[in-house]
Amino acid sequence: MAGVGRAQNEDLIIMPAYAVFEPPMRQRDRHDRTDRFVFLREGFSMAAFLFGALWMIRWRLWSAFIIYTATLVGLEFGLRRLGIAWPARLLVYVLIELLVGIEAANLRRGGLVRRGFRECGIVIADDRDLAERRFFDVRTIRQRGATNPLAPSPAGATTPAAPGVIGLFPEPGGSL
Repeated sequence: MAGVGRAQNEDLIIMPAYAVFEPPMRQRDRHDRTDRFVFLREGFSMAAFLFGALWMIRWRLWSAFIIYTATLVGLEFGLRRLGIAWPARLLVYVLIELLVGIEAANLRRGGLVRRGFRECGIVIADDRDLAERRFFDVRTIRQRGATNPLAPSPAGATTPAAPGVIGLFPEPGGSL
C-alpha cells in the first residue's frame, strides 16, 4: 500500500508558471513591442535569497530596496540595543532573506505594474522559451480570429474559451 502512494508521487511533474506582462503602449512602438514583454517565473528565487539588496538593485526595485535597507538597519540597531547575541541576529537576517526569496516574484510584479506594464496572462511551460512560444502562438490565433473569423487556425491549435466562462459550459448560462 505504501509503494502505491510513492509511485504516484514519483509521477508528479511540476511545471513552472510564468506571468506575462505587456509593456506600456507608446506611440513610436505601436506594432513592434513583442521583445519588451516580460515573462516572470513564479516561485522561489534563489538569487533574491542569496543577494537580496543586489537583486533589488538589478531589477530596479527602488522602493523595495529602501524599505529593505531601512528594515535591516532598524533591526540591527534594535537587536544590538536589546543585547541579542550574533547567532540570533544572524537567524533573523536569514529569515528576512528567506522572505525576500519567497516574495521575489511579487516584488518584481509590483515594480512592473508601477512602470506601466499590464499583466495579460499566465503560461505553464518547462522553460521561458517554450512559455514565450505558447503565449505568442495563442496571441496570434486570437488576433487572427479578431481580424478574420474565417481564417484557418494552425494544426492542433485551439481557440481559448470566452472570457468570464469557467468550467465545462461553452457559454454563460449553458446547461448540460
